[in-house]
Amino acid sequence: MSYYANHDYLIPFFRNFEKHIPISDMEKRIISANLEFMDVPRNDVVLSQGSKVSTIFYVVSGALRAYHLNAKGKESTVMFAVKDWWITDMNGFANQDVAQVSLETIENSKLIGLRYEIFESLLQELPKLERFFRILFQRAYIREQSRLLRQLSMDVATRYRSFVDKYPKIVASVSQKQMASYLGVTPEFLSQVKNK
Repeated sequence: MSYYANHDYLIPFFRNFEKHIPISDMEKRIISANLEFMDVPRNDVVLSQGSKVSTIFYVVSGALRAYHLNAKGKESTVMFAVKDWWITDMNGFANQDVAQVSLETIENSKLIGLRYEIFESLLQELPKLERFFRILFQRAYIREQSRLLRQLSMDVATRYRSFVDKYPKIVASVSQKQMASYLGVTPEFLSQVKNK
């Protein structure tokens, strides 16, 4: 594959890297030769709960959500990812285990996939990528810890307003049902909160 193929995908992808590490044209060629480029329609599941996690995804455009189905069939949205974000089932990806969540597109999406075996190989070949992914994973951990603390310390209305202020792009992409699931309330309750 030519480095210049899939140009529209690669420009934002490498800008994402360059926020944290410098990357040469030769390194870009090595990385881009190992990526999967996907156009995924809305409401498509790119990872199913219970299946082995083989890929981490970068969102070129569109939006995804991660959700968990419990034994009773209740669906809980656990995270979203929009343009310029990364998403996977992190435990499954890092430990090469099965997914605890499903990943579904909530808009038509352009994604770049990086398979685990290639990810590990690239970390060996290009050690600076280790720093990039360490930063990425640290930020994801901090974000999730902050979310948990907000869940414990704020009422639903405050959590909703905080989320809207911080992630307006996500709010514009998700349904009320998905947002309610993320906040841990019913859609009807969220509707009351929004109308106050």
